[in-house]
Amino acid sequence: MRGTASMRTPATRAGAARAPVPGLARIADATGDRQFAIALARGLEVLRAFGPGDRALSNRELCDRTGLPKATVSRMTHTLTLLGYLSRGADQRVSLGAGVLALGYPLLAGLPVRQVARPWLERLARETGCTVNLGTRDRLSAVYLDSCRVDRANPWVPDIGSPLPLLTSAMGRALILARPAAEQATILNRLKVDDARRFRDERALLDAEREPFRRRGFTHSTGQWRPDVHAVAVALRPSPRDEWVALNCTLSLHGAHRRAADAARLVDEVAPAMIETARRIEAACRAEGAPDRSPRP
Repeated sequence: MRGTASMRTPATRAGAARAPVPGLARIADATGDRQFAIALARGLEVLRAFGPGDRALSNRELCDRTGLPKATVSRMTHTLTLLGYLSRGADQRVSLGAGVLALGYPLLAGLPVRQVARPWLERLARETGCTVNLGTRDRLSAVYLDSCRVDRANPWVPDIGSPLPLLTSAMGRALILARPAAEQATILNRLKVDDARRFRDERALLDAEREPFRRRGFTHSTGQWRPDVHAVAVALRPSPRDEWVALNCTLSLHGAHRRAADAARLVDEVAPAMIETARRIEAACRAEGAPDRSPRP
């Protein structure tokens, strides 16, 4: 959820009005847009400034992370505290309140693809022995929507809503490469503006996957994000109106013998099963009465 001070840099303005990818607009992009509620956007930037490891932040820290003036942050934290989206401690530092959690629950509970996909994820996990996850893009990260853990050796147990990087993860790269070229370019431009050095170091990972993804239909991570955790991922779209989501299968490859055997199995056996599962989920979401097409336990 972390915001960045780069939200106000001139580079973010180029092409912003015609950006075809939802979720990438920033406050600086809204110059001249009378329908854009700047005060609302600033309040949301304050909420997004919190990262997974942040227990509480001061107004000064929020200013640094959002690029907003001190007086603005003070008004926003006061308002959000009164509304229950922030909680203020005795030291005047603020933390996320229960109101934020209450906002997210209706999304997860009412997300059709999550409800349809769950039994398919469980079956794929049982059949492959992998940890199987469903995720989507949120701004410049991928986020988990659901997870079925079977690979008990896997040290990474994702929480629903936890982020992972777009360029170093199989899921993130699938969410980019499944899009048309113009949308890919928009996302990559935002990544470059957000952190030019990191983008320079990681861009090659995406470029190396373009041809294999076109040919095979899936992406493959060999520990670029987390050492010893390998993954394959495929993108799907529940309907033409919906945002892209991705399905991945991960294995923890500890030990030389398991590393060689499971690395090959992940590509040769797991990936085809994952692609077939993704297509079944996609078809089920698009068909009338999709929940009735879920596999039986």
